[in-house]
Amino acid sequence: MAYALVKQLHLVAVFLSWALFFVRGLWMIGDSPRLGARWVRVAPHVNDTVLLLAALYLASFYGAQAWIVAKVVALVAYILIGMVALRRGPTKAARVGAWVTAQLVFLYIVAVAVTKNPLPFAA
Repeated sequence: MAYALVKQLHLVAVFLSWALFFVRGLWMIGDSPRLGARWVRVAPHVNDTVLLLAALYLASFYGAQAWIVAKVVALVAYILIGMVALRRGPTKAARVGAWVTAQLVFLYIVAVAVTKNPLPFAA
């Protein structure tokens, strides 16, 4: 029962994490002042903490399988690319490119989670 509940919490947190990143990227592209709002800076960190705690709980059932290791490595890449996209990119073009790249990395993470295969697009 707890596993199923935590898995649902994890899935909701995954969606919220992506949605918040997506919207912040759109605001970055549009130079929206909303990007500087306090809740916009705080909410993703709170949600991502819930996401990480749920992920650790769920991973404890699987151990260090290849697909989990692949997700963790991709997650680190997603975070670093996301930092370039929303803060550290030297130009808007670089930030937009990083934002698009982060979306692709996110899709890879989801594909790995669904297939439980570190190479989800391999034939």
